Amino acid sequence: MQWEVVIGLEIHAQLATKSKIFSGASTAYGAEPNTQACAVDLGLPGVLPVFNKEALRMAVKFGLANNCEITRRSVFARKNYFYPDLPKGYQISQMDHPIVARGELEIELEDGSTKVIGITRAHLEEDAGKSLHEDFHGMTGIDLNRAGTPLLEIVSEPDMRSAKEAVAYMKKIHSLVQYLEICDGNMQEGSFRCDANVSIRPKGQQEYGTRAELKNINSFRFVERAINIEVERQIDVLEAGGKVVQETRLYDADKNETRSMRSKEEAFDYRYFPDPDLLPVEIDDAYIEAIRATLPELPDAKKRRFIDEYKLKADDASTLTSDRALSGFFEAVVKEGEDAKLAANWVISELLGALNKNGMALADSPVTADMLGGMIKRIKDNTISGKIAKQVFAAMWEGEGDADAIIEAKGLKQVTDSGAIEKIVDEVLANNQAQVEQYRGGNEKVLGFFVGQVMKASQGKANPSQVNQLLRVKLQG
Repeated sequence: MQWEVVIGLEIHAQLATKSKIFSGASTAYGAEPNTQACAVDLGLPGVLPVFNKEALRMAVKFGLANNCEITRRSVFARKNYFYPDLPKGYQISQMDHPIVARGELEIELEDGSTKVIGITRAHLEEDAGKSLHEDFHGMTGIDLNRAGTPLLEIVSEPDMRSAKEAVAYMKKIHSLVQYLEICDGNMQEGSFRCDANVSIRPKGQQEYGTRAELKNINSFRFVERAINIEVERQIDVLEAGGKVVQETRLYDADKNETRSMRSKEEAFDYRYFPDPDLLPVEIDDAYIEAIRATLPELPDAKKRRFIDEYKLKADDASTLTSDRALSGFFEAVVKEGEDAKLAANWVISELLGALNKNGMALADSPVTADMLGGMIKRIKDNTISGKIAKQVFAAMWEGEGDADAIIEAKGLKQVTDSGAIEKIVDEVLANNQAQVEQYRGGNEKVLGFFVGQVMKASQGKANPSQVNQLLRVKLQG
């Protein structure tokens, strides 16, 4: 039987507020366990939550960036369930009246095609604490520092039909929340994670199959692997004559498998009801328009501009605009080096390659945008060749200074004196008469051999275009 995969994602983006959604406790990462959970976060008797207006602003900003409906009157509700890291016995969330309603997001697939994914809603809620299982010898520790941290839960329509589509959508949301500066997107710290709802159905069937929810996946690679493994599991179950049950499952990256955590019933089991301690949130058009005025240039618009203004290839423009900091770095290199295509090549191939190899973030790069732009200037004015530039880049990476200092200290300045180059060319031709005859006999591929010999003799300092031109003239003469 031919099966169709149906996927919807629930992405949890931690909002970049300094304090929690209903208290003044800090949201800073890395504090000692249970040092950033105040009486409000713990739900102690007599305390009252106070809504953080910065969380509201960030949620509206996200909605406007995706052409979503912004709800003028949203309501907080209590989602009731028991779990050790939920000290109140309920989570404050939004159910019937979320702050952000329907919208859509366009993703780009690997073959260059695009697809629109529906956004069902994006609602505000507080995070729970964290259960710690290591170092407790068969027991579980509870860290409540995260309790009350503001989250924006972004719920998609079940519009994705493969794990790769799901990853493309997740990456697009990840890029967008960073562009909007509403979430740092740090997946290692849990600032950006997702639950994947996965089901299968026979091709052509309209009715959805029974779904399983894969919880708290915090990397793009794991999302793809978890979904593919879960799809295989469901197909095996159905083709063996069994039934897929609705449940919550955990992806185990070490074993590359999903396993059942708990059965998952319908949402009404949570006994949602409006939180009596929080008034409805009412906003007007003036508030929304004031936030709209703060929207930055978004990734899709920036990509189009990079293609039009800098004449970049679509793939290069996609890479450079996938991250707001990277796009800013690139434009700073262009401003200094005055050559967009060279800047794109060096940023994508050399800089990102070095960062990935060393497991470093762009912010930690020892090569700044001004340094890279300064090196590109020296390529453009023929002070150094592209080959020598790789040596210069490596030296800059090692902290040996900027391009000019390295070129001077290492004597890397390109030889452009035609007389000096001609002398080397003459020597190479005189020492390789057999290859000269091959070229003159019609084997023009031998030209590459001569170029290599001249560059070797000049220690890579001869201007390559001059070398090519002189060789052709002399060989044809």
